[in-house]
Amino acid sequence: MPTIGVIGAGLMGGGIAQVSAVAGYDVVLRDVDAAAVQRGLHGIEKSVGKLVEKERLTGAEATAALARISVTTDLAAVAEVDMVVEAVFEKLEIKTELFAALDAICRPDAVLATNTSAIPVTTIAAATSRPESVVGTHFFSPVPLMALCEIVRGYKTSEETVERARVFAERVGKTVVVVNRDVAGFVTTRLISALVVEAASLVENGVVSAADLDTACRLGFGHKMGPLQTADLTGIDILTNASSNIYTDTKDEKFAPPELLLRMVAAGDLGRKTGKGFYDYE
Repeated sequence: MPTIGVIGAGLMGGGIAQVSAVAGYDVVLRDVDAAAVQRGLHGIEKSVGKLVEKERLTGAEATAALARISVTTDLAAVAEVDMVVEAVFEKLEIKTELFAALDAICRPDAVLATNTSAIPVTTIAAATSRPESVVGTHFFSPVPLMALCEIVRGYKTSEETVERARVFAERVGKTVVVVNRDVAGFVTTRLISALVVEAASLVENGVVSAADLDTACRLGFGHKMGPLQTADLTGIDILTNASSNIYTDTKDEKFAPPELLLRMVAAGDLGRKTGKGFYDYE
């Protein structure tokens, strides 16, 4: 079984590391400091423990999965892995700097995957000398529970790289959709961003309450969760940033975050992870 490097030990990176280890991969989980990697490892241990409680994993399977994960602050630790999945903050400068470093460190045959939800894969790949080996692997949070992974083909991504990314995602239990054109926001982020922006604008302008808007989408469209509940689950900051990235790339006003979203981010009302967003969770 190949070895997977995961860069970023936050909720997303930790989730990718977890499902990879449960699927039998050896995982190198890296973040910038010891506190971050320990928080990430603790989060994985807690998540795996819940799966054991729900009898979705046995105790032996959980112990074996955790033993496959090694943590580090040294980027050079991923030099010999077969595939690197990046899950760092959604900012172009951070990602391009990281991919330039990975290009210099990693084996020539390694797949370099980005978990970006809105930044074009082609732009990230341009920071490397091997854009054919760079691919988007857009997982959804929480990774252990969400079934979908978008495989995003950059302008120069090779068929072999797309296939290797597909095999990895399916081995960790995800259903794969392939995005054949590297448009900003891909498919799912583009759709949810437009919906959340319009939903937040309706609430901001006093047209409807957040609860009633979500009820309308659940009962009127058959959505399992309303768009503002989805924003709270994903993170108001993450969706606002994704929408901003799409707007920057497309200049399409339907992706421009309204003032309400920007003020919520500034105030720290980011959804479930902070206890307050469009709804209260405390």
